[in-house]
Amino acid sequence: MRVFVVAAIVAGACLTTSASRPGRAEDKKDEKNDKELAKLLDDIETAMKAQKYADVIPLAKKVAELDPKNPAAPFAAATAHTQLRQNAEAVKAWTKLLALEPKAVRAYDSRGDAQLKLGNFKEALADFDEYLKTDPKFGPDHWRRGIALYYAGRFKDGVDQFEQHRTVNGEDVENSVWHYLCNARATTPKKARENLIPVTKDARVPMKQVLELFAGKINPKDVIDAAENEKLKGEALKEARFYANLYVALYYESEGDTKKCREHLKEAVEKYEISHYMWDVAAVHLKLLKDKK
Repeated sequence: MRVFVVAAIVAGACLTTSASRPGRAEDKKDEKNDKELAKLLDDIETAMKAQKYADVIPLAKKVAELDPKNPAAPFAAATAHTQLRQNAEAVKAWTKLLALEPKAVRAYDSRGDAQLKLGNFKEALADFDEYLKTDPKFGPDHWRRGIALYYAGRFKDGVDQFEQHRTVNGEDVENSVWHYLCNARATTPKKARENLIPVTKDARVPMKQVLELFAGKINPKDVIDAAENEKLKGEALKEARFYANLYVALYYESEGDTKKCREHLKEAVEKYEISHYMWDVAAVHLKLLKDKK
């Protein structure tokens, strides 16, 4: 079985090629199409392995032309668009997959991610909730839903989501911070600081200082300095700088300083782009601030 097809099964649906369907191999008039389809899916698998996602999209289009009802085509396209941060196109492709394969419930989760990254927070939550309706056991793990709740203005629900996440990931400064951000808006910054989730084992730079910032023990400059003082290099340094600026920005937002928030978000997004999900969150947050001007 192709790696590509395995990945599709993981996505929540058994996606098969036309060539693998019973009886098609014996149908001589379709033999040429079957071989071409199999070759295209092999090419998609090769491109996926090589992370050549831009090459996947035209291949997926050809699969759809040969076999319009084959859900492998939108799955491949959606995956490629997601990796390329082409979120509007990813939403369309995940939607097409769900139309062809309604049982592909994890596509709701993936489409929710794309919606969140586009700033469509209510739509993201609808997709996340549809996914969790089928797989409720993943509810506590779903920190991304908590972030969507924050941006949708459902702060109390956000507090509850990050409280749940604490039960499966108790040593994560980011969970503590997003819990604080929601709680500060649901109640007050003072109350949120009193209820700040303690974390002692998150060794990522500069998470120790990020937590101390939200605890009121240090100032934003100390967080920025911490990213520089560890003598990191390459991607590790870029990530440290990104996270330092992101969480300093969010701290300033919680304190009502929109100007400083925008400055540090701009720094995080435009100077320190990383492949992590949180860069997409920072990017959509910056866009929201720019749109308000």
